[in-house]
Amino acid sequence: MNTAHINTDNFNSECFCISLDDQALANTMAADIGNPALFDLVRDRLPSLFSARPVVLSQAQVQRMARLISALESVVALPTYREEVLARSDPIARHPTCAKSVFMGYDFHVHGNEHGQGFGLIEVNTNAGGALLNALLARAQRACCSEIEAMVPTAAQVDALESAFVAMFRNEWRLAQPDRPLQTVAIVDASPEQQYLYPEFLLFQSLFKRHGVQAVIADPSQLAWRDNRLWFDNIAIDLVYNRLTDFALSESAHAHLREAYLQDAVVLTPHPQAHALLADKRNLALLSNANTLTAMGVPAATQAVLLDGIPQTEVVTPANAEHLWTQRKHHFFKPFAGYGGKAAYRGDKLTHRVWGEILAGGYIAQALVAPGERTISGGESAQVLKFDVRNYTYDGQVQSLAARLYQGQTTNFRTPGGGFAPVYVGL
Repeated sequence: MNTAHINTDNFNSECFCISLDDQALANTMAADIGNPALFDLVRDRLPSLFSARPVVLSQAQVQRMARLISALESVVALPTYREEVLARSDPIARHPTCAKSVFMGYDFHVHGNEHGQGFGLIEVNTNAGGALLNALLARAQRACCSEIEAMVPTAAQVDALESAFVAMFRNEWRLAQPDRPLQTVAIVDASPEQQYLYPEFLLFQSLFKRHGVQAVIADPSQLAWRDNRLWFDNIAIDLVYNRLTDFALSESAHAHLREAYLQDAVVLTPHPQAHALLADKRNLALLSNANTLTAMGVPAATQAVLLDGIPQTEVVTPANAEHLWTQRKHHFFKPFAGYGGKAAYRGDKLTHRVWGEILAGGYIAQALVAPGERTISGGESAQVLKFDVRNYTYDGQVQSLAARLYQGQTTNFRTPGGGFAPVYVGL
């Protein structure tokens, strides 16, 4: 996006006049999906999906996030790192694959200015939702002044981003099957019509269709493994856009998809190996430990970027349990394979009952980093929301940014005035 002479802290605390154009959003949904009722579905079922207020970051903050992502992925490419992580992972994670994994999500807390205050990578996700919804959101922004207008993306820029998303899927296919074009995609999740982000599945289906690729939305039970192909009814599936949270495909309902993947009969993206190497939260304990990084042969300059940007993280064990309990107010506790803030706890909110569950195993303790803050209304009843910043990436390159505004311990899409928000970049 373009830059402007805007003080990011002042904007996020004092500007209330940028808003989402609901009619433009409704028109865009109708045009993209061919279904005017989709906007009503979103508003009725997902009233806090989109925030009316954007977030502004500085170029330096955005560049710092990109440097950390690049540094992290350079470590993930090291044989020493891969061997250690894959040795403790589900065996399916060791299955070789050419796919890079679409829509990696790197979630940051960015608070204060670019000179070191409140910055930290809080987690990595392999099936990060929302990228296409945020492209839709970008088409429906209304600016209050010329400075902001210069940062609102043009229709051509959004078109280019959506085309890049399709090109990403085509590249995943090309890496495995260079001799024929991608023809069919299955967007797969459990009970997809009941998923919170089901409207995004419809958007992807329409986007693929506009680019000449047939796409179906499927529950795993609708997929069949026969004749060395994966099928949805009578449609042979080339590529599966995987939105499941059974990251190892271990559930019985996913047996046909698992077999097709292990037989290299379908391109699965994102895939189990990507989750093991990048999104398992135990990895943050490796990546924030100087001794471990040195033993793995990570260059000093790369170590400096990681240690400066990843909050100190430990796996909770009987050996460190007493120390972590006494220091719990300074930590956030998360399950290894958690997602969407499920079963994650701020240390100052812990009860003895929950602490017992954490001690049973499967948790990390991460040093707290304050989230950013966005004031969405002024006056005596001013409302201040927290936000995190998601970097959507492919093959180590940032494709787009989005903020998520919320109240409470974690992002929840239940806060009035909260939800996905566009990120604009000032100087």
